[in-house]
Amino acid sequence: MTTPGPTDSPLAHPGTGIDPRGPRFGAAVTTVLLAATLLAAGTTAGTVLLAVAVALFVVGVARGAQGSVQGVLYRRLVRPRLGPPSHLEDPAPPRFAQLVGLLVTGAGLVLALVGVPGAVAVAAGIALVAAFLNAAFGLCLGCEMYVLLRRLRPAT
Repeated sequence: MTTPGPTDSPLAHPGTGIDPRGPRFGAAVTTVLLAATLLAAGTTAGTVLLAVAVALFVVGVARGAQGSVQGVLYRRLVRPRLGPPSHLEDPAPPRFAQLVGLLVTGAGLVLALVGVPGAVAVAAGIALVAAFLNAAFGLCLGCEMYVLLRRLRPAT
């Protein structure tokens, strides 16, 4: 991932970067959850599963990708079995991606709770595509949005 500027780089602040494999693992877990949500869409179970996804995104926004439930699972169960990462990445773009996921799934949950048919399926489907692209190909759409927004921001 390209970082927006030299002062935002993990190298400018040693020890602040994150292992890029962690957010991809988190995206894989999220992909499975959202696929189950999509399969159960239209039922109470689908709404409950979407609420779980919303809760996971809330934790990811509040604590960052590395502090999310998926990030903790990665750090405790997967990371010890791997070699060191080849590089570290800025934690801000994955955190922004968590916010985008929260907005999409949160909107779907609110709409479902007020009785909008198909809200769970649409929200889960949109979030599923984004999570799958990150898990399978390392393409984080929310991270790319973050970089684009940073580039469009006027210089201060």
